[in-house]
Amino acid sequence: MDLTWRDAPAADTVADANPFRLYHYNPTIPGAVIFALLFLSTTLLHFWQLFRNRCWFMLPLATGGILEMMGYAARAKSGTESPDWTLGPYIVQAILLLVAPALFAATIYMELGRIITVVDGESHTLIRKQWMTKLFVTGDILSFVLQAGGGGYQAAGSLEALNSGAKVIIAGLFVQLICFGCFIVIAVAFHLAVNRTPTVRSRSTINWKRHMRALYLGSFLIMVRSVFRAVEYLQGFNGYLLSHEAYLYIFDAVLMFFAMAWFNHVHPAEISRVLRGGEDNQSWNLGSIPQYYREQL
Repeated sequence: MDLTWRDAPAADTVADANPFRLYHYNPTIPGAVIFALLFLSTTLLHFWQLFRNRCWFMLPLATGGILEMMGYAARAKSGTESPDWTLGPYIVQAILLLVAPALFAATIYMELGRIITVVDGESHTLIRKQWMTKLFVTGDILSFVLQAGGGGYQAAGSLEALNSGAKVIIAGLFVQLICFGCFIVIAVAFHLAVNRTPTVRSRSTINWKRHMRALYLGSFLIMVRSVFRAVEYLQGFNGYLLSHEAYLYIFDAVLMFFAMAWFNHVHPAEISRVLRGGEDNQSWNLGSIPQYYREQL
């Protein structure tokens, strides 16, 4: 995909004439097009799955896929402009690729709440399920706003704006990391508690542990990506990571595509069906999920 580990010669020529430049390399066109198409394919599948199964809490993740696709399409546009890049495509790709994983995180937070309801495990959580979902989604929204706001501030296009916006972005990334860290602790504690003292519903034939493992993997991928992004921005606009395009694809594009594809494979449709009345398993057809919980979801 022509992902170089050095600054492109043309970009170096621009740098000699002007120390400020939007990219430290010529963005790869094939790489951006490939990932735009990959994200388009998994996003279309997610929309088909969520409408077919009425799994509406997957909507943020599917919307994040649209942002990823648009972000890499904008990078492809920047590639066609090398070395005379315009600000529009640069800002579009910078903001959309930053904020999309926050939408993935929102879906993961909501899925855990539904798993807790399915197994009747609220007594096994460190904090009440109702507050847990609200707290994490609120933190996720704050992270989203900070990252988007920082990227928007960078739209001024000056080096000062880029540096100031990066500080806001870093704050948003750290909010995301803190939320994810707390979420993983709560999820693991819940999982271990139910294993030690199973509820009646946790012994049902629905494979809730499989969905917990899916949450762990999705959370791990987003966590690694967020750590990479935080280090990237902490290094500054002339830092090593921001100066080498290959790392963006390795630690962001690949990880986020795999996260989306993983939830295509381990889709929580059966969780939604159980909450609607237990269509997956005859033993759940007797109203075993309280109506109160169904109304909250």
